[in-house]
Amino acid sequence: MKVDNYGLGPAPAEARPQSGLSDADVIFEEQVEGAITRYAAVFQCRQAPGLVGPIRSARVIDIGILSELDSPLLVHVGGIAPVINRIDQSTIKNVDLGTYGNLDVYPPGRYAPYDTYTHTSSVWAQFKSRNTPPQPIFSYSTRIHGGRPASQIHLDWSYTSDIYWRWSKQSGTWKRYYNVATSGTPVIQPDVLANGVQNQAQNVVIQVVHITYGPWLENFEGGKEVQAKIAGSSGKAYVFRNGRMIVGRWRHGSLTSPTVFTNAAGHVITLAPGRTWVEIFPDVIPVAVTFPPRR
Repeated sequence: MKVDNYGLGPAPAEARPQSGLSDADVIFEEQVEGAITRYAAVFQCRQAPGLVGPIRSARVIDIGILSELDSPLLVHVGGIAPVINRIDQSTIKNVDLGTYGNLDVYPPGRYAPYDTYTHTSSVWAQFKSRNTPPQPIFSYSTRIHGGRPASQIHLDWSYTSDIYWRWSKQSGTWKRYYNVATSGTPVIQPDVLANGVQNQAQNVVIQVVHITYGPWLENFEGGKEVQAKIAGSSGKAYVFRNGRMIVGRWRHGSLTSPTVFTNAAGHVITLAPGRTWVEIFPDVIPVAVTFPPRR
């Protein structure tokens, strides 16, 4: 499900706080026009959360990110014609809420374009025949091999998405925060969802990609479509789990094959069981990591 993440200042603001992300199994964060970010929230375990949203439009980068799930249901609200045409030509099932209006939910207190929501249970009920699980896209282990202790990750996408991940030993998760100041001294606040739960994950994976722009315009302000070549590509990767950082590489074969993350020795990096957040992060922005003092 494509979930919006636009917001200026502390929540509530525009798309924030979102709903349903605390029940997602995997969340991909991608850059769209204007250097803002948007989520592709993956629900695999047939949990039945409440509302998910706000749901927004699809992007061409979704094909490269989500095709490793083989033929997922891509729930979104519209998109420009070249993008929709390419989604229809891919293995992804195009579930545009503009077409499936029976799936729409408009909660009170929200305003357009941040007011379209849906339920995973409603979508699965609409597409009962699509119940074959994809091949696993990650390898998991309760044991961690190698890596360096890390306490914070700073990903400064833009002034609307200046993100911090901080390791919480108490919860065993990386907790997500925002700098909600648009200039000057950072004002860092927890990224809290509509249900009061802070966004967090057992694993934060940073997949560094090369971003290009165009050829299509995504809005009236001249924002160009963001593209990233993922299939048939490779690049640097950072895997954060259990309070440690493992630096390695990612590589991706054919469009529908899983992305493989390997360490410096070429061995597959295993993730901790639990939720995984994948940052599809531009190679022109540094990944800033804070390490605890050595003892």
